Amino acid sequence: MGNKFMCMSKRDGKNGGIGSKSKRSSSLSRRKTLMEEELLHRQALAMAIREHNQMSQQFDNGSMSLRVGSTSSRRRAANSSDPFSGTGEKQVRELLENIKTKKFVLVHGEGFGSWCWYRSIALLEENGLSPVALDLTGSGINLVETDSVKTLPEYSKPLLDYLEKLPEDDKVILVGHSTGGACVSYALELFPEKISKAVYLCATMVADGQKPYDVFAQELGSSEIFSSESKSLVYANGQDHPPTSFMFEKHHLQGLYFNLSPAKDVALAMVSMRRIPLCPMMEKLSLSVEKYGKGRRFYIQTLEDHALSPDVQEKLVRENPPEGVFKIKGSDHCPFFSKPQSLHKILLQVAQIP
Repeated sequence: MGNKFMCMSKRDGKNGGIGSKSKRSSSLSRRKTLMEEELLHRQALAMAIREHNQMSQQFDNGSMSLRVGSTSSRRRAANSSDPFSGTGEKQVRELLENIKTKKFVLVHGEGFGSWCWYRSIALLEENGLSPVALDLTGSGINLVETDSVKTLPEYSKPLLDYLEKLPEDDKVILVGHSTGGACVSYALELFPEKISKAVYLCATMVADGQKPYDVFAQELGSSEIFSSESKSLVYANGQDHPPTSFMFEKHHLQGLYFNLSPAKDVALAMVSMRRIPLCPMMEKLSLSVEKYGKGRRFYIQTLEDHALSPDVQEKLVRENPPEGVFKIKGSDHCPFFSKPQSLHKILLQVAQIP
C-alpha cells in the first residue's frame, strides 16, 4: 500500500485585521490551486479518452509510438474551455468501468521507495483504480539493511511475495521505474499469468543474459561516481572486498535525476532516498521466450532524461522491442515528479488497450 504525504504550511496571525485578511487570502489561494490541479487532471483524462479508439486500432495492427506532453498538445488543452468537450461524463465512466485490469503495482527504482509514487497513487485512485506501491528489500521503509541485499530475487522479494499471494484469476499492471524494470522483468519470468501488462518507465528493460547495470554503464561507468576513490561507493565488508552499495552525492542526484522536477519533490527525495544495493544491479537475468517473451510490455521514454539518455532508451526499445512505446516530452528521469499528469494519461491509455 503506498505511502501518502500531505504538506501544509501554517502562518500565525492575530484575530481580525491583517490576520483575517491573510487567512482569507491563503484560503482563496488554496482553493485556486485545487481548482487548477483538478482542471489539469480532467484535461489529462479527457485527452486519454479521446485517443482511446485510435490507440486500440493502432495496437491491433502492431506496436506504436506516441509522444505525450508536446507544446501543441498543451496549447490545445489550454485553449479548450471545456476539457471534456466531445467526451460525455457517461462515456468517461463507462470507459473507466470497462478497464479490465484495475490494479496497478508500482515498483520504484534505485534509491527510491514507495513514497515517490504519491502523485500517481492519488491520480489513479481518483479514477477508481487500485494502485499499490511497494518498498523493495532495503528500500523505503523496508527494515532490511541495504548492504545485506545480495541478489535480484532477494531485492525483488516484496514484489514476488505480493504476486504469489494474488488470487488465481487476479491480474495486475506492473509499472517499473529505472532499475525497477529489472524486477518487473524477473516477475514476468516467474508469474507471467498474473501480469496483464508490464510498463517500463525510463527503465532497465534488459534482454536475456544482461545485467541491469549494463544499461547505465556506457553513460556512468567511466565517470568519477564509480571510481575507486568515489565517495558514492560503500564498502560494508571492508576496502579489501567489493563495494556493497552506493549513494549519489546530492549535486549528482539533482543533475542526473531531478533536472526538471519541482523543488518540493526534490527536497522530499533528498531526505527519503537510501543507498542502492550493488549486487542485484550486477546480476545477469535469465529470461525465457516461453514466459518473459510472451508478456505484454510497454515502454515510456523520458526525453529530457540525464540519468538514462533518450538515445540509450531508444536503444533498449530497438534491441528488445515492446508492444508499444510512449514518449514524454519535458520529463527528467522522474516523470512522477516532473510530468505526473502526462504519466497518468499514459497509464490510463495502457490500461484501456484491449
